[in-house]
Amino acid sequence: MGAKLFATKPISTILAEAEGSGDHTLKRALGPINLVTLGIGAIIGAGIFVLTGTAAAQFAGPAIVISYIIAGVGCVFAGLCYAEFASMLPIAGSAYTYGYATMGELVAWIIGWALVLEYAFGAATVAVGWSGFVSSLVGFFGVKLPFNPTPHLALTFFGHPFSAHVDIFALTALVVITVILVVGVRESANFNSAAVMIKVSVVLIFIGLSMAFAFGHWQHMLANWHPFIPKNTGHFGQYGWSGIMRGAGVVFFAYIGFDAVSTAAQEARNPQKDMPFGILGSLIVCTILYIFVSGLLTGVKSYTTLNVPAPVADGASAIGVQWGVLLIDLGAIAGLASVMLVMMLGQSRVLYTMAHDGLLWNWVGKLHPRFCTPYLTSIVVGAFAATLAAFLPITLLGELVSLGTLLAFTIVCLGVMVMRKKQPNVPRPFRTPWVPVAPICGMIVSLALMFSLDAPAWIGFSSWLIFGLIIYFTYSRKHSRVQRSLAAAARESGATLSH
Repeated sequence: MGAKLFATKPISTILAEAEGSGDHTLKRALGPINLVTLGIGAIIGAGIFVLTGTAAAQFAGPAIVISYIIAGVGCVFAGLCYAEFASMLPIAGSAYTYGYATMGELVAWIIGWALVLEYAFGAATVAVGWSGFVSSLVGFFGVKLPFNPTPHLALTFFGHPFSAHVDIFALTALVVITVILVVGVRESANFNSAAVMIKVSVVLIFIGLSMAFAFGHWQHMLANWHPFIPKNTGHFGQYGWSGIMRGAGVVFFAYIGFDAVSTAAQEARNPQKDMPFGILGSLIVCTILYIFVSGLLTGVKSYTTLNVPAPVADGASAIGVQWGVLLIDLGAIAGLASVMLVMMLGQSRVLYTMAHDGLLWNWVGKLHPRFCTPYLTSIVVGAFAATLAAFLPITLLGELVSLGTLLAFTIVCLGVMVMRKKQPNVPRPFRTPWVPVAPICGMIVSLALMFSLDAPAWIGFSSWLIFGLIIYFTYSRKHSRVQRSLAAAARESGATLSH
């Protein structure tokens, strides 16, 4: 039984599925620029608009720039491993498929289930943040809404009162995103590309305004940058080098999402060449933007004043650009919309691949007859995420999302080393350099960040995994295509021996 739990999916089977065509396969409609913008769309969101100021004020000071570099380097190690797998196995399942090919079905299931945390739960969290920026924008113009966007709802279940605040903006956002995903991946990519252009333009405008301000107020900038590494207060993580490392742990979550590019591998026109370009290109672009924004922001305003909900908007206001708040609100609205789209796109593609392997119900992998998208999955994931965003006050969700993501990073890094050992001759259009150093560094960074999270997050994450394992052992093992092929091979072997 143990061997079957860790049965791997043959690479030849994965490649045959990736090369399939017809009405029952995903469309190959994405080029390299689409893939880069998908990555940027997933990465740039609340992190650059919020986390930069919080981490600088509480942990690192102006040295938040170093924190971003450390976090970016850690992500590059994982990104290199993702790039090798995405070029070698260009199929929609991302880390789930990579785990299936290297470490077996049970590991693959755990990754796939963990990715639900990253994508669906993450989309719900982002939707709540998006709603906050929309409310801020409405307030900026002094518009009086004819309804309350977060009405209070009081219900009674089995005699027990239950209350919640319904977030109408968040609910609406996810419904619209779901419709876009159902219509088709090309339309989704075009929407995402437009949103990415808007938010990157906003970021570049802030950088341009800040640099123009710096040339006229150099002494002001130097005064705010001094000391560049504030002296430690005597407590771990409060400034000094320990604060820089703690800041890196915080802003690492501003990079989460680049792995969503790999879920679109089956829809890339030339995945062997374009997937590494999309993954690493989006990481490099975002790291450069983060370094510029964090450096200029701490020069424009003292880091001690940046622990606010919208530090970049405050920075624009400090420059004397009063329309900066409006600009940042618009950029954040566009940015978070694209994050929701990429996360839900990734979620539906992972579930589609799991259903194709027999690990989930057939309807999960059903494609729309016209749009060739997994429309039922997109609708269910959208409804689930919308319910979370609309009704639940999400507290631990951010840490749960991070745990799911970091577990996937760890297994992908380990998988590269396992695959190099077990199948060294498989064609690799892109090879991760410095193996095993790069994968080991990626694992160390991911595990260190996982174990830095607190007990409630681990309890919630463990409960989620247990629920997933119940589904695996009650349904998935019985319907798994790999398990069925193993059973058929065993029967044929037995029949041959009997003769």
